[in-house]
Amino acid sequence: MSHNDALRAARLHAGWRTIEQAAQKLSEHGQRMLGDRHFNVSPRTWRRWEGASPGWPLEETAAVIQDALGRWPEDLGFSTPPGWIRPERREEEQVKRREFLSVTAAALVAGPVAPQYVDPALIDYFQQQLEGHYRADMFLGPHDLIGTVSAQYQLIDKLVRSATGETRRGLLRVGAAYAALVGWLYQDAGDLNGSAFWRGVTQEMAIRSRDPHLIGYALVNQAQVRTDMGDGAAVVELCEAALDSRRLLAKVRVMALQQQAHGSSLMGDRGAVDRLIDTADGLLDQVDDDLPWGNACRRTPGYLEVQRATCYGRLGLGVEAVALWVQVLRHVPESARRDRGVYLVRHATAAAHAGDPDQAAEIVGAAASIAVETRSARMCRELDVFQRSMHPWRDSPVGRGIRETLTPVMNGG
Repeated sequence: MSHNDALRAARLHAGWRTIEQAAQKLSEHGQRMLGDRHFNVSPRTWRRWEGASPGWPLEETAAVIQDALGRWPEDLGFSTPPGWIRPERREEEQVKRREFLSVTAAALVAGPVAPQYVDPALIDYFQQQLEGHYRADMFLGPHDLIGTVSAQYQLIDKLVRSATGETRRGLLRVGAAYAALVGWLYQDAGDLNGSAFWRGVTQEMAIRSRDPHLIGYALVNQAQVRTDMGDGAAVVELCEAALDSRRLLAKVRVMALQQQAHGSSLMGDRGAVDRLIDTADGLLDQVDDDLPWGNACRRTPGYLEVQRATCYGRLGLGVEAVALWVQVLRHVPESARRDRGVYLVRHATAAAHAGDPDQAAEIVGAAASIAVETRSARMCRELDVFQRSMHPWRDSPVGRGIRETLTPVMNGG
């Protein structure tokens, strides 16, 4: 019996009834496509592909398989090698890199600028704009905002060079908040290198402003990137460094404590997760500042339970995480599309860990359209995690149904 049912099904769908016919047809297709009459796939090779250890074809063979069957080998049961990026995704990565470089170059203009008068009222103007950008991010996702927010950062940076005294310090503070938002947008778009760069800009602006709360906020921002990198120890270290300051606002302490909980979950420490989130919960009532940045703990329904549920899911505590996600999702508005989509996928993953694949499939179906709309790389990463959690049911009807639902999402269709 064939072990690689995905490739076998694709072969039969193409009308290739036998392995020998499939090898011949693919060889002929490759010769036409590549203009290479020596291109050849033997029946023995195809038989291995449909076996228990299909391996990974050569790059040009992978391209021929995709052209002939309409699907890349990674979707046909092959063992995807580390670092594999589909050719069209390589082009997308190059485009994103060019966009990042152009935005960065525009935002960090070198050299002197012509001096100008800087009205202190501009600080309030930029702060009000910032709140609007936060709301827009909830509705739009990262790609439509990166250019707009980074352009405003560029203007702030230009004004800082002419400003003096309290106006200069105020612009440095708001500039740090803008850089932090750009860093988050890059993180949500899946560009961790770009995000890390902008987190560094945030840290620099915060230090220049001499604002201890912003410095702590910048450290938590850097810890967020490390969380996505899976570096739990670094997350804990950065958050502990932020919490060393006794002058921190309650809001920043809450942010640092919950992010440290994420680091602890990466290290498998459930006790620390609960202790840190419980401590943060005890501080929520003290969050009373009017600063425009870092307000997710006030803006996000069930903020800390979202963090706890996420940590439980990462720890593989499916039943506990499912119960929390049910509570959280009751209060998340439909308008918060991107966040709701991420939570739904995490809920589905928790259901899989709890041994309920049917519930997982039902939940993730609702998230698929949101992933397409928002183009959030964060959601795609969550879907990758979900698909791995469904591995025990990959050959069952529910597993095949999930692949049909998610293939166009993960392939950008």
